[in-house]
Amino acid sequence: MRDGTAKASGYRWVVLAAFMLLTAANQLAWITFAPITGEAAAFYGTSDLAIGLLSLVFMAVYVVMFLPAAWAIDTWGLRPAVGLGAVLTAVGCLVRGLFAGSFALVFTGQIVIAVGQPLILGAITKVAGRWFPAGERATASGLGTLSIYLGILAGVMATPSLAHRLGMRGMLLCWGILAVAAAAAFLAFARERPRTPVGEPGEDARALVFDGLRSMLRRRDFLLLAAIFFVGLGVFNGVTTWIEAIVRPRGFDSSQAGMAGGLMLIGGIVGAAIVPIASDALRRRKPFIVLALAGLLPGLVGVTFARGYGLLLASSFVFGFFLLSSGPIGFQYGAEITLPAPEGTSNSFLIVMGQVSGIACIFAMDAMKAADGAMTIPLVALLALLSACVLLSLFLGESPIANPARGAAAKEPPVAR
Repeated sequence: MRDGTAKASGYRWVVLAAFMLLTAANQLAWITFAPITGEAAAFYGTSDLAIGLLSLVFMAVYVVMFLPAAWAIDTWGLRPAVGLGAVLTAVGCLVRGLFAGSFALVFTGQIVIAVGQPLILGAITKVAGRWFPAGERATASGLGTLSIYLGILAGVMATPSLAHRLGMRGMLLCWGILAVAAAAAFLAFARERPRTPVGEPGEDARALVFDGLRSMLRRRDFLLLAAIFFVGLGVFNGVTTWIEAIVRPRGFDSSQAGMAGGLMLIGGIVGAAIVPIASDALRRRKPFIVLALAGLLPGLVGVTFARGYGLLLASSFVFGFFLLSSGPIGFQYGAEITLPAPEGTSNSFLIVMGQVSGIACIFAMDAMKAADGAMTIPLVALLALLSACVLLSLFLGESPIANPARGAAAKEPPVAR
């Protein structure tokens, strides 16, 4: 059967499911305090900014840890590296729950979880490349990325109600128990590789991590992709962080802002479940990247200017659908055009671009807002940057998956000068 599907192990879905559960638990831990910023600030007797740092620390740690994490994924292997990320996530979440009354220890727990994050998120394309045939890899990457959105959505929706019913300590302990269960499931069910390789002979060979990184940074298409990720993930982090401040000047309250943010994630979940399957079916990556970038522009225009609640919700869904569905295809495209560079390195590099731009975008949007709090000016600036990304995407080459006969030639793409 085409793409090695006939010899692909059915156990690949078990490995992917265990990985998805762990990824969701890690991302839920990241977003825990965002929907209860005011309550958490009152509980700990600190400022909103200090509570915001509990989430921002994840971005800062990712920037520092992405290369060591990529090295671990591609040198130690899938199960040991992600397993370490699982243990760190479980330990950090338990520390938060057991010592919930101490802000210092909760912050320490967040740092421990944040160190585990790149070991998990950086392995999305490694799981797809190791366990799935070429014709299913965007789908597998899409499901892996989908678990990120599911974890964030669960955290945003469930954390406030749990905190109100069980208190801060009870809520954090619940998430700690969930993280321990997710880590245990991964360690119990994950395997390093299938007994029978799913790819062609020699396809699993990879360059050393730093050799692979140097090779990536000399490839024009990967540099274009990195620039697109830098803007796209920065926009996502900025808009989702400031969604309440974005819509407040137009008369929307916090519950309406929360619904808009939730619909962005729901749109992303729907998109990540559908679009990568279409990409695999058509064996194309570039058209879907271009379509996603062009499609999210009307959504962001609506988020920026909509004054009717219905239009705001529709715009939020469209924005999330196109922006977040492009992520898994972009990750898989990056892995395919940089072979034989390790998947963990390309995956981690693209994510870190979003972490850096996310930090910059969050602070820049706050600095550029008007005296009345309106964020129209920074949002228009983001629209201009995304429009430039649409133009950049037109210059991307297609993935070698579109023409397997050109696979060998695709390993030596144009070099950036």
